[in-house]
Amino acid sequence: MSNDVQKPDQNYVQNYAQNYVKWFRQSSPYINAHRNKTFVLMLPGAAMQSENFHNIIHDIALLNSLGVRLVLVHGARPQIDARLGLEHANSDFHEQWRVTDASQMTGVSQAVGEVRFAIEAALSTGLPNSPMHGAHIRVVGGNFVTAKPIGVINGVDLQHTGKVRRVDSAALHQALDNGTIVVISPLGYSPTGELFNLSFAEIATQVASALKADKLIAFTSETGFYDHDGNLCRQLSVSECAQQLTQLEQDHDRSQSLQACYDACQLGVPRAQIISYQEDGALLQELFTRDGSGTLVHRDNYEFIRQANIDDVGGLLELIEPLEQQGALVRRSRELLESEIDRFTILEKDGTIIACAALYPFGENPTTAELSCVATHSEYRKGGRAKMVLDAIESKARKQGIRELFVLTTQTAHWFLEQGFVGAALDRLPEEKQSLYNFQRNSKVFIKPLN
Repeated sequence: MSNDVQKPDQNYVQNYAQNYVKWFRQSSPYINAHRNKTFVLMLPGAAMQSENFHNIIHDIALLNSLGVRLVLVHGARPQIDARLGLEHANSDFHEQWRVTDASQMTGVSQAVGEVRFAIEAALSTGLPNSPMHGAHIRVVGGNFVTAKPIGVINGVDLQHTGKVRRVDSAALHQALDNGTIVVISPLGYSPTGELFNLSFAEIATQVASALKADKLIAFTSETGFYDHDGNLCRQLSVSECAQQLTQLEQDHDRSQSLQACYDACQLGVPRAQIISYQEDGALLQELFTRDGSGTLVHRDNYEFIRQANIDDVGGLLELIEPLEQQGALVRRSRELLESEIDRFTILEKDGTIIACAALYPFGENPTTAELSCVATHSEYRKGGRAKMVLDAIESKARKQGIRELFVLTTQTAHWFLEQGFVGAALDRLPEEKQSLYNFQRNSKVFIKPLN
């Protein structure tokens, strides 16, 4: 019996080493490109039950060591289902939302807490001879997300199921600047101290928007997004993404990650990616190779229209103040803009707001709305930007059941006539608006029916 130890094939060793060196060299541009960038990772509760979970944690630790700023938003749906099942308190679902009553919040909180502790424990390991050895990762969580109740949807009270009201972007940036990985759970507190069960997908998109993140990365059970013919889509523009979503309206599980990527890009995130939580190394392959591993969703261009949020107030003031000084727009204070920010639709280019408009419905069941504060940056006029925003406003109004828009203007009457508005008398306005009419400005009234 021989005591000789079989030596590995030298050609195999040499080829492996050469391939490793080649890959490492090819990845270096991506390493440099991703350093100091902000990524939001969207990890569903099912990923924690995967055999590949700890490999994902190792890859997250590697990204952190390479200087990537990371926010990890996790879900907990299967864990919540299991916890409530033990308590014989299964939830009802209404239009994809879990109806969470007060008696279930303890079970929901416990399930979410267990998932969170498992993630933090995994990120804290540092055993010798393991990928985490010497990582010394700092993990932080907190009340970064303020919540509010969804309320009653088509007659069903969702109770303690809520939605994102505000993201504390300043506190998040402070944590990320310190090299900390931020872990955010699908729970949120209201200003009155109530606890709400939130959608982790909504949290991820809103956090990505608030941070002006460079990427949203959504983990799913599949390699990426597959179209209705079963083909893996390597790349989708926002417009192509919207077309795919129309075919998945009744398929929540398949559409959730794609919807999150679409929403993130609509909210200003340049790129979003869908990758598998079951495939070892999918995250690294997606980020550090030319072909990637899943599906890339990207904005159609550098100019995009989106709903304004509280972080846009400063940019809106810069845009409209010159027009206010010229008398073309009514003056708005910062406080008024902050309180009415949800009314505004903006056109953004490379982080700068270059056009805006606001929609103000009138009445309890409004069919009439005011188009207000239509403005375009001086450097981008005569380029059709205001028309783009107007089209978005009209689409939004139609979805709300608005059948007629009106506008008051002192200096841009011809432009509104070109957009299909017609002159009208003051008494055509809603009574509430008539009572607020400023006769000193002597604004002209224009109305446009929405077919």
